[in-house]
Amino acid sequence: MKRLVTLIGAFLLLTGVVLFAETSVLIDFSKLAADTKLGKSDTPTENAATMIDFSNVAGASFTPEEKAQMKTSLALNNWEVVLAPSSRTIENISLSMTKEATTSPNAKPFNGEDMANIKVLGIRVHFPTAPFNSWAIIKPPFEIPAYADKTELQGDKLVVPDKEKGRGRKFDHYGVLKNVGVIKSIAVTVYGANFPNGFGIILKNQNNEEQQIFIDYLNFDGWRTLVWKNPNYISEVRNRQIRRYPLYPKSAPYIKLVGLVIYKDASQEGGDFITYVKDIKVTYDKAVLSLQRDIDDESIWHILQNRQAARRAAELRRLGNLQVLRYLEKMKMDKGGK
Repeated sequence: MKRLVTLIGAFLLLTGVVLFAETSVLIDFSKLAADTKLGKSDTPTENAATMIDFSNVAGASFTPEEKAQMKTSLALNNWEVVLAPSSRTIENISLSMTKEATTSPNAKPFNGEDMANIKVLGIRVHFPTAPFNSWAIIKPPFEIPAYADKTELQGDKLVVPDKEKGRGRKFDHYGVLKNVGVIKSIAVTVYGANFPNGFGIILKNQNNEEQQIFIDYLNFDGWRTLVWKNPNYISEVRNRQIRRYPLYPKSAPYIKLVGLVIYKDASQEGGDFITYVKDIKVTYDKAVLSLQRDIDDESIWHILQNRQAARRAAELRRLGNLQVLRYLEKMKMDKGGK
């Protein structure tokens, strides 16, 4: 009997079928509070765990002091609101923003978690009052890299520890989930204030394919877990299409968060909209199972490591160019205000 169970388990491993879905945190905004000071700032402005350095693409015309400040992160205050083109008036843009919000010390536990004195993503969107459909996307300050290495801030420099070099897991659970096959469901912990607006998220996979998923409406008061269930998820193994895939060098697929979406229907009142988001969790089948093999393929061929290194370099280069332009614009604004 034991041998039969072993054979069945081996068959499921080789065919890529997973009997039980796994639930993981895609992003927890309570871990994105500003906790690090840069330059001469009196208060923390960046989140150390998600900080990136874009000074290496800034060119030689900047001083070392200026380059030392060329860092940004997924700190809650850095997220931005992008309105639909038809809604981008000066007033709507200036009044739409995100902020680091702190829950009340008397906040009651929710879903077994302590909700008192935690940081959450505060969202304010100023929609047009005219009767037409609109939307707003709440985006991170940069496209979250899927393969960046974990870093530590040492003085003014971000340093990759030896044990993290080439592993590409800096943003795992900070907007990135690796080894994701079929998504079964998505759960969002969000605070409602009886607004009738809809709520959704945008995900991107390893093929750069974006998917916008409508989760639910926000017409409730207080914390609630909104759940989207994949209507195409097949729970019964016998009804699935079973295929055999090469075990190496197959890179594990991933998903990453592109942004949150707030929808406004033409029949809804415009003006200010407020909500708060705590976290996003995903239940999914693993795409590839980790197998104990007699030969360590990667240590011989380094295919996956080289492939990921190229992707990391491309992602960070794109991030850096955009952030340098924003840094220059900020310097212009500061000088103009003096």
